Amino acid sequence: MIKLISIDPGKCKCGLVLADLNQKRVDQAVVLNTALLPHYLKTLNSVENISKVIIGNGTTSSENIEKLKFLKKELIVVEEKNTTFRAKKRYFELFPIRGLRNLLPKEIFIMNKNLDAVSALIILEDFYNDKFTLSEDIEIKTWLK
Repeated sequence: MIKLISIDPGKCKCGLVLADLNQKRVDQAVVLNTALLPHYLKTLNSVENISKVIIGNGTTSSENIEKLKFLKKELIVVEEKNTTFRAKKRYFELFPIRGLRNLLPKEIFIMNKNLDAVSALIILEDFYNDKFTLSEDIEIKTWLK
């Protein structure tokens, strides 16, 4: 079982997914305050056998890479252009609108969603040129404080 982490770095918040490469499945998805990223990864690394970390090359990526060297894991920096824009479309693929809600404009369902975890998923999918599924019990968690 090969576990990977993909990160969409940001100035204030980061999206992160923990995925199983063999199963092509996302097991965890979070949006967290950028300041919490090293601590969260240290904790996650203590319970999961993470083989590599994929991080987007956007906002604050170089600062985050420096902070994550303590992991002693392979850090791969990849292009992340337009991932936030593409995350809106991918969000509805992952969480389709059903029933009468289909008659309403999609935008109203996404206004307050943090798409950073979905952006991290897109970074992972772009790197492996393959789609990943979500674990059945997955819930995108947000920790900004």
